[in-house]
Amino acid sequence: MKILVTGGAGFIGSNFIRYILKKYPGYKIINLDKLTYAGNLGNLKDIQENKNYSFVKGDICESRLVEKLIDKCDCVINFAAATHVDRSIKEPLDFVKTNVFGTYVLLEACRKAKPKLFLQISTDEVYGSISKGRAKETDALLPNSPYAATKAAGDCLVRSYFITYGVPVIISRSTNNFGPYQYPEKAIPLFITNLLENRSVPLYGDGLNRRDWIYVLDNCRAIDTILRKGSIGEIYNIAAGSEIANVALTKKILKLMEKNDSCIQYVKDRPGHDRRYALDCAKLKSLGWHLEFSFDKALVLTADWYRNNPHWWKKLKKPF
Repeated sequence: MKILVTGGAGFIGSNFIRYILKKYPGYKIINLDKLTYAGNLGNLKDIQENKNYSFVKGDICESRLVEKLIDKCDCVINFAAATHVDRSIKEPLDFVKTNVFGTYVLLEACRKAKPKLFLQISTDEVYGSISKGRAKETDALLPNSPYAATKAAGDCLVRSYFITYGVPVIISRSTNNFGPYQYPEKAIPLFITNLLENRSVPLYGDGLNRRDWIYVLDNCRAIDTILRKGSIGEIYNIAAGSEIANVALTKKILKLMEKNDSCIQYVKDRPGHDRRYALDCAKLKSLGWHLEFSFDKALVLTADWYRNNPHWWKKLKKPF
């Protein structure tokens, strides 16, 4: 199996590449990444000499490069995305370019090269805020931020290429990921590293927004399951069932880092801040996937990783 992974120098992509090369030593992976601020080859330093791994610096919007790479691969997994909601509010055009046009370029290349599968890595945010119950794969898409809207648009393009052109596609949508190598603008690594630096942690609004958190390795296992057992044309939600309010999450992290509530700095809520995300992942579980890491265990592992790897995150936090 030869896989083109786009955005493989980012958080989830790099964890996935490492996971796959360890589990399937015979697989070959090409990692195409633009190396924006959140892309970091240091995330894959330990496997850069692996004979089955190669890196290509480039943009998924570059059609000629994309076509050349896809022509050599059995499968394409699109992790490449602009992801941070706050950044999407300030700079939405960058999100349109990568998450919509970039997805189009990849799909067009797949239409011509005919790989066995195109897997689109998406997000629970495309469903919008869920007041009750859990979003199912068949629910309407109601995105509320430029980030979520561009991911939803990308998903719609993916579906259209399956229906119209017969491109073999699958879409996965996961809840919030956390774990090693996550860029420290995201909530959990930001809070952990701020506390390691004896700084306060910023909490939006009243802190009652709710999220379901999944450890990145459980998401990697889910994606692997979908690759092996998923049905072409389907969508699979990925969730941990670890729903928690932001303020409760903050206090868990404070306790873990031996700090108190005086470290919390309440800040003005961001525009269009979704109140709650929750996914029904019964379809994924029917393929045999199950959670391996409890939220509390994974949070300890994550805190320990950032505590033991200041050389990785300190240089990334300089801009903020």
